[in-house]
Amino acid sequence: MAYNNILYEIEDGVAKLTLNIPEKMNRLSNETMKEVVAALDEAKADDSVRVVVIGAAGDQAFCAGANLADFQGLSPVESRKVFSAFADLSRIFINLGKPSISAVNGLALAGGFGLALYPDITIASENAKFGLPEINVGVWSCMVSASLPKLVGRKKALELLMTGDMIDAKEAERIGLVNKVVPHDKLEETVMALAKKISKKSPVVMSLGRDSYYTMLDMEYDKAVSYLLEILAIIVSTEDCQEGVTAFTEKRKPVWKGK
Repeated sequence: MAYNNILYEIEDGVAKLTLNIPEKMNRLSNETMKEVVAALDEAKADDSVRVVVIGAAGDQAFCAGANLADFQGLSPVESRKVFSAFADLSRIFINLGKPSISAVNGLALAGGFGLALYPDITIASENAKFGLPEINVGVWSCMVSASLPKLVGRKKALELLMTGDMIDAKEAERIGLVNKVVPHDKLEETVMALAKKISKKSPVVMSLGRDSYYTMLDMEYDKAVSYLLEILAIIVSTEDCQEGVTAFTEKRKPVWKGK
């Protein structure tokens, strides 16, 4: 598929998706969101892709969210149709079946805040800033609300949602919004090193383990343990697990088959 607002490339098992409209602060138009979802679907279907990295061109903004002026005058039915792209974007990373990492530099605001936190791991440059300013213009950040409390807790999530205040990268790391903060000139190097490290793991075990993690998050404890017991039995029976154990005993690197 040809993309107008993003770049998509694959390098050593890592799919790199880059928002590429820096002159517009990489804002999430409906077209851009559809392109992001399409690229992620492409990565999901491609067996050569082990890890997905999403970043952005330019230094000013990772993504400044949507242009709210685009939503003026819409009826509830029209609004629901337009905002369904936001809902798709909030779901697709969980359903990706593969590890994902966001590389965040500059502003990550509103829907861009969501795009920064939806991947499994978030690495931020020390220049990154995060915020949900929608409340300042009479909009509630609905899609982000589904994920944010699980990352930072109910009270901190409500503070961010209710005030619209921006926080810097260090504060984002402190509250658990991002995994690591690195110098700006080390962001790409750090993210790609992590992506390549993860890409060397068994793809079938990574997929089973990652999917089971998200599935059990909202389960009651006892149900989660019972469910994970079944998943563990499946994982141990995979060819990759058997190969991994054999390779360990033979003191060599495993050769994964993805089965």
